Amino acid sequence: MLKQRIITALVLVAFFLGLLFFVPMQWFSMIVGAIILLGGWEWANLSNLNRALRFVFLAALGAALVGTARYVFDFDFSTPDIDHARQILAVACGWWALAFLWVQGYPASAMLWGNRWARGLIGLVVLVPAWLSVVILRGQEHGAWLVLFVVAVVVAADVGAYFVGRKFGKHKLAREVSPGKSWEGFFGGLAACLVLALAVSVAFQLPLKNTVLFSFGVLVTALASVIGDLVESMFKRHRGIKDSSRILPGHGGILDRLDSLTAALPVFTMAALASELPKYL
Repeated sequence: MLKQRIITALVLVAFFLGLLFFVPMQWFSMIVGAIILLGGWEWANLSNLNRALRFVFLAALGAALVGTARYVFDFDFSTPDIDHARQILAVACGWWALAFLWVQGYPASAMLWGNRWARGLIGLVVLVPAWLSVVILRGQEHGAWLVLFVVAVVVAADVGAYFVGRKFGKHKLAREVSPGKSWEGFFGGLAACLVLALAVSVAFQLPLKNTVLFSFGVLVTALASVIGDLVESMFKRHRGIKDSSRILPGHGGILDRLDSLTAALPVFTMAALASELPKYL
């Protein structure tokens, strides 16, 4: 099992880096869109939709992606309409703030979102902004490195939480959703991300004001990544399944690998656009 996990992880890393650094923007946008559609099939399962309705959901998701491409990019992915992008990202960020309250209130909160149609609609709000975010970031100056940095933030939050939580974890973060996570681990993850942000700030010699803003943005992104992880765990627990699918040997499904990123990407992209971050790097 461990060997299978390692091989899959290496293949995923190679695919991700190749896609990020060597694929032209138009193709990058479409390939990521295809990955999002695969995640959409899994989300339809989380929503407890039958096979026929899963295809309906995929059609709705595809239409939403095409509509977003038209609204934000006019199908020219190198020149986004930033104002239109901000509108969609603001909705996504607002959703993740609400989702955190639902996680804290689970299982009682399920009366608000437990309906399969409500979960399907939530899937659109989760997946479409994630696609939009990664495409916008990739199109920025140093865009591939910006996307890679968001991944690094998510990894730092996860690794920091794991080691600190394993050593000191006593107080449960969301007992009914993910019993293994603790508040100590949560703050350990934030601390790891703060170290990462300060290291990048020093490496690029950012002024103090920009360092503070950048570090704050990284911490908010890390917080969002935790929420993304917890939300998928909540939906899987409600659905009664362990993994979103078995498409990735040893790693579960697409959503199991992207859950944290679906929340972190819109938040980081919103912060990057607001602060004009790329011009400082």
